[in-house]
Amino acid sequence: MTGPPASGGHYGQDLFEPEHPQEAERIDSAALVYDPVTTGRLRALGSGPGSRCLEVGAGTGTVVRWLLEEADAAEVVALDRDTGGLDDLGGSRVRVVTADLRDESLDLGSFDLIHARFVLMHLPERRRLVSRLARWLNPGGWLVLGDAVEVPNALDTSSAYRRTMDAMWQALRSTIGTDTSGVPAYPHFLREEGLQNVAGELFCPPLVAGSPLARFWSETWNRMRPALEETGQVDSDGIDDALAYLASPQLAELGPGLMMAWGQRR
Repeated sequence: MTGPPASGGHYGQDLFEPEHPQEAERIDSAALVYDPVTTGRLRALGSGPGSRCLEVGAGTGTVVRWLLEEADAAEVVALDRDTGGLDDLGGSRVRVVTADLRDESLDLGSFDLIHARFVLMHLPERRRLVSRLARWLNPGGWLVLGDAVEVPNALDTSSAYRRTMDAMWQALRSTIGTDTSGVPAYPHFLREEGLQNVAGELFCPPLVAGSPLARFWSETWNRMRPALEETGQVDSDGIDDALAYLASPQLAELGPGLMMAWGQRR
């Protein structure tokens, strides 16, 4: 995995500022796609009444609400560097914590379930943080990690879509340290932490014109346009072509997916 970016940038600070008027909508577009898969896995692992849960990178709170309303968790701690999207959460069973997971002084207690989705991939310290999260588990508790994995078409090296997607990953890496190359190793990381019943799965949702996922990528690329062009992999016309393709009935791609890995404390 790569080291920290030269800029020392951060998600939500150097890219995807939470105060942007379209940020909550962008996040929720992805949540519409990935929440059913995430919550289905959490339910299968036994998340339910009486559990104390930690949602890392709580975003707009969609998984937090599921844990409270559907899983009937006893308590949910919602952790994020910016918790403005969680203002409508209330009640005695939820605790909103505005903090950085990397803060060594952070002490949240122990949990029966810890879930982090699309968080560790943006943090160069990700391997150390897996160890930290594993230490916060109660006996029998589950750690569930989810991050992006792409299965690119090896026969396509020059289309506007491919060049724009590649430019995005390069820009994310150089700006805020995003790195998905180690995501397939997450099950091994969990095993190294002494967890048992370790497994993983990959979900690649359909990428269809007009779908929430297509809107997510369109908004992401539009927001990153200057950074995409700075990579030299794609110019403004190429980005426009890629955006038009995302909105076209000709769209035929296996978009990036969500890999989840989980393990249980003995």
